[in-house]
Amino acid sequence: MRIFEKYTRAEYEDYYDFKKNFKINAPDTFNFAYDVMDVLAEEQPNKTAMIWLGLSGEEKHFTFLDFKILSNKAANFFAAQGIQKGDKVMLMLKRRYEFWISMLALHKLGAVAIPATHLLTKKDIVYRNNYAEVKAIVCVDEGEIAQHVEAAELESNTLQCKILVAGKRRGWLSFDEGVDKASAVFERPEGEKATTIKDPMILFFTSGTTGMPKMVLHNHSYPLAHIQTAIFWHNVQPDGIHFTVSDSGWGKCLWGKFYGQWFGETIVFVYEFDKFVPQEMLKVIQDYKITTFCAPPTIYRYFIKEDLSKYDLSALKYATTAGEALNPEVFDQFKKATGIDIKEAFGQTETTAILGNFVCMKGQKGSLGRPSPLYKVDIVDEEGKSCPPGETGEIAVYTDRAIPYGLFMCYYKDEELTRKAWHDGIYRTGDLAWKDEKGYYWYVGRADDVIKSSGYRIGPFEVESALMEHPAVLETVITGVPHPERGQVIKATIVLAAGYEPSEELKKELQNHVKRATAPYKYPRVIEFVEELPKTISGKIKRFEIRNKDAKKNER
Repeated sequence: MRIFEKYTRAEYEDYYDFKKNFKINAPDTFNFAYDVMDVLAEEQPNKTAMIWLGLSGEEKHFTFLDFKILSNKAANFFAAQGIQKGDKVMLMLKRRYEFWISMLALHKLGAVAIPATHLLTKKDIVYRNNYAEVKAIVCVDEGEIAQHVEAAELESNTLQCKILVAGKRRGWLSFDEGVDKASAVFERPEGEKATTIKDPMILFFTSGTTGMPKMVLHNHSYPLAHIQTAIFWHNVQPDGIHFTVSDSGWGKCLWGKFYGQWFGETIVFVYEFDKFVPQEMLKVIQDYKITTFCAPPTIYRYFIKEDLSKYDLSALKYATTAGEALNPEVFDQFKKATGIDIKEAFGQTETTAILGNFVCMKGQKGSLGRPSPLYKVDIVDEEGKSCPPGETGEIAVYTDRAIPYGLFMCYYKDEELTRKAWHDGIYRTGDLAWKDEKGYYWYVGRADDVIKSSGYRIGPFEVESALMEHPAVLETVITGVPHPERGQVIKATIVLAAGYEPSEELKKELQNHVKRATAPYKYPRVIEFVEELPKTISGKIKRFEIRNKDAKKNER
């Protein structure tokens, strides 16, 4: 029986209509695996739900019925290992299709899934296992992943079960064999074993600039909030193919290739790769006729340095980005080459899309967009008071009247950190921005990233955007370097485009370019040329690594 509504863009005349009237109605018993995927399996059993392209070029197509059957079998297999409601299960599966099967199975059981990157080492795994009380780990047998899990096992107090995907190994259960032998019938639990919309569902480990990773806990309302992500921001279509670039270990995967996309009944495209090669990804977009695409700004920065006229991108109708602010120069160059505006949105691991350039609005180049209908958003000062247009403050979500779908439950096992970020009916994101008279929000930077130099407060994004206008700059990140008199000076760490070589003359040229493009006091006094910038596997630049490296140099 269908209990979720069909959501269409045509229902709303404009942003104001969307903001006022968009609502999500779901029963207290909502569970995405049963109430969306299994329903689609009944209504459209033969419709393709996923196209998966493996590392060696192997290709698999999965229907909605396939996912119902495979998730039922996986749920029975997991249950046979003692996994039940509330148990924590960590998944280290890269972009393997078994990630989606396992997630749906865990949702059916009411267990709590922990997506994790395959780059974790023994120390990382021990920390996560003990802090989150992990009962089972499901991982791929690639590289040193399994060895790191084994090395962590003796120091992991709650780990009881190790399950290996796409391989066999002594001391491990085989996911493939276990799922293959399991029954395809799994009855929805009732009574105490049944889930409610308020039960924990997903636990993300997310790193800050200091300390160990914190744990972000979401409940079963989380998928509902991604209706807006996919249908009203990504603009997915039932007859389309959507491709979001993300590894399964990061929240962006669930934003872009899971819940909302299947609410929109589109095909999720999954492309496995070990190293990002712009030419190869562009060919995949061409060959598989991708219609909607989402990637972090890093991907687009590399795309615009390619000759895009060599690729037939005519099937591509819509492009979006999140994770970091998008430089206007990248927007302009991509539109010039493809005719497509890149629509930006803003959110966190703790949320879904708080702000966005949604399909029912024109959107603004360089802007994070306007507030989502799901969230009551504002810019607030240090005292929590609303900032007038043009004044920089912190992006915040009001929760005084209700806690919206998509907002995290808490920082698991850390009441102090939860209270610090979320108190007096306001959740503070830690991100600085300002809003204009039309209600569009404009990014400044993380509160931790703002540079204080000679009495000025300088957001790194504006300086980065100015540098990106110069043809010599492929990528750049702006940080503050300690200075005895100025407090901090601006430093630009730059990856040069092909055909350019580091030189003192180029440094001066770039400094003068920034002086002309923005306020003169914002130019980088220090410039370092590097081969590549430190990034997470999801493509975000690790500013803190550059800051920490410079701080250690300064201490010597």
